Amino acid sequence: MTDPTDYTPPKVWAWNKANGGRFANINRPIAGATHDKDLPVGRHPLQLYSLGTPNGVKVTIMLEELLAAGHAGAEYDAWLIRIGEGDQFGSGFVAANPNSKIPALVDRSGPAPIRVFESGAILVYLAEKFGAFLPNDTAPRAECLSWLFWQMGSAPYLGGGFGHFYAYAPSKMEYPIDRFAMEVKRQLDVLDRRLAESPFIAGPDYTIADMAIWPWYGGLAKGWLYGAAEFLDVGSYRNVQRWADAIGARPAVQRGRMVNRVQGDPSSQLHERHDASDFETRTQDRLKAAE
Repeated sequence: MTDPTDYTPPKVWAWNKANGGRFANINRPIAGATHDKDLPVGRHPLQLYSLGTPNGVKVTIMLEELLAAGHAGAEYDAWLIRIGEGDQFGSGFVAANPNSKIPALVDRSGPAPIRVFESGAILVYLAEKFGAFLPNDTAPRAECLSWLFWQMGSAPYLGGGFGHFYAYAPSKMEYPIDRFAMEVKRQLDVLDRRLAESPFIAGPDYTIADMAIWPWYGGLAKGWLYGAAEFLDVGSYRNVQRWADAIGARPAVQRGRMVNRVQGDPSSQLHERHDASDFETRTQDRLKAAE
């Protein structure tokens, strides 16, 4: 391993310059709103403010799966939050999520709006609200929640760790890339061993654990994250690949992955979703463009 550039941390850290990298323009060491901007409100009970990143996709998959399962009360408006432009620091969004991260959900189905933030909390909230995709019995419920929280604790090593240093940092550094690549491969091995003995993450049934893990690790397995599929040899995790393909083939998952998406093939993007017919309109536009 090559020697790293010497760096001596100061006695007291001070924010006196941009930290470099792809997201330097939105990173700062303080919380709170930077400007006044109300959030839009649509006609459905559930109002989602998000972006089609892995964390955002967890929730749109859940909502589309609920609708596919016949839960009409899960109709929702999905509003686009462009984090690269600082939308998450508007006063309305900060009121919905004081941590200024997507996704944020506001449930307006009751007498007073309820805010829910953090993707895992949103999945649990929706699962309990509609009685779906989260087992009721103690042992399977514990297994499901354990894997859900595994994702919440593990994915920062994949995203903020490996993804940042491999794809977004201003320069390639051997030590952090090597360190986080090792950890991500360990996580893939954890999943591969689990999926060797179970069709889905939490057991025989499809749950919010799959919805939480698939956008991150399924996306990694299919080569959608960081351009690192070959580097991490993701094809060698056969059970993860089988599971990723099975989840990805679900129509609700395909719809959920489109919502609030602003990257990739334009035909795969539905910037905002306000009605189920928005998918049909998007498909018609795609077919016309192909003529």
